[in-house]
Amino acid sequence: MSGIYIHIPFCKQACYYCDFHFSTSLKKKEAMILALAKEIELRKNELLNSEKIETIYFGGGTPSILSVEEIQFLINTVYQNFEVVENPEITLEANPDDLNNESIRLLANTPINRLSIGIQSFFEDDLKLMNRAHNAEEAKKCLEIATKHFNNITVDLIYGIPNMSNERWSQNIETALSFGIPHVSSYALTVEPKTALDKFIKKGLVQQPNDEVAQEHFHILVNRLQKEGFVHYELSNFGKPNYFSKNNSAYWLGKKYIGIGPSAHSYDGKNRSWNIANNSLYLKSIHENKLPCETEILSKTDNYNEYIMTGLRTIWGVSLEKVKTDFGTDYHDYLLKNSTKFLENGLLEIINSNGYRKLKTTQKGKFLTDGIASDLFWVE
Repeated sequence: MSGIYIHIPFCKQACYYCDFHFSTSLKKKEAMILALAKEIELRKNELLNSEKIETIYFGGGTPSILSVEEIQFLINTVYQNFEVVENPEITLEANPDDLNNESIRLLANTPINRLSIGIQSFFEDDLKLMNRAHNAEEAKKCLEIATKHFNNITVDLIYGIPNMSNERWSQNIETALSFGIPHVSSYALTVEPKTALDKFIKKGLVQQPNDEVAQEHFHILVNRLQKEGFVHYELSNFGKPNYFSKNNSAYWLGKKYIGIGPSAHSYDGKNRSWNIANNSLYLKSIHENKLPCETEILSKTDNYNEYIMTGLRTIWGVSLEKVKTDFGTDYHDYLLKNSTKFLENGLLEIINSNGYRKLKTTQKGKFLTDGIASDLFWVE
């Protein structure tokens, strides 16, 4: 099974922490929709005849900035050019300020069956600090309406925000849970280079996020959601049983996906490619029937390092047998040797699962997963 990711490169305004590719000018939106459809058509032969599309994901940017007709047009284009499974997961990322009674009702009548709502926080101060386009009241109101029309909803929450106390963070979690949503994606506020947040911190206008505070928030989140029956199936993702994100799980499990739109990435099982992150150049290239992408042929080491990173982030862990079979004894022995210190200090563990040995992070090691993984990478 494979997935299609469609990048919508437009936003109403720029969040201070965001370094994704987008434009706040909507002048080229109509041309972009047609170009996205054309790229889907240009790439219709990239999958084998036996391969079907299992997930369609609208990301961005802000996909909810599109009209229902534009969303339906792009979904139809996928169906016209690819074979799609009977009940695909079709996700739309949405901002609360785009979701009202009418828009949600219209979306519920499309093939969209999963909403990913960018709440980030239910507190006005936090939203202003991040320059979000919605306010706290809109955050709550949209969930109140959305849960009446969709049963598969995930919300994004950000922790580690400057001046966010443990109590305020706990209130954010409780507010989200009060709507009965089955999935939460949660991330620490990170300061990306050249973002507005980075500039504000350097000027002393905003406090630098504190790693220790973020770690505390992370453990509060894990403990609370697990008590509520959520499975912590990936470092930043928590889902009730049967509500894991099929789209994101496919990335972590190494399945193929096709990325449509400016800056979108693709993976065919061996190679990774990415489209140019420039709207004008993307439109020009697609108009000329050219795919505006670069391709990286992944080496054995690249694939090993990626497997370590994605595997340790998930409940499925890293299969030691798979490492030996796919990459060889040298990689297997290297992994075990470099894991020793993390096994000894209780950050990693080796478990037996259905007769296979899996290397996994412990509860103590989860927050440190990315750092641990980097120490296990094979360096040429």
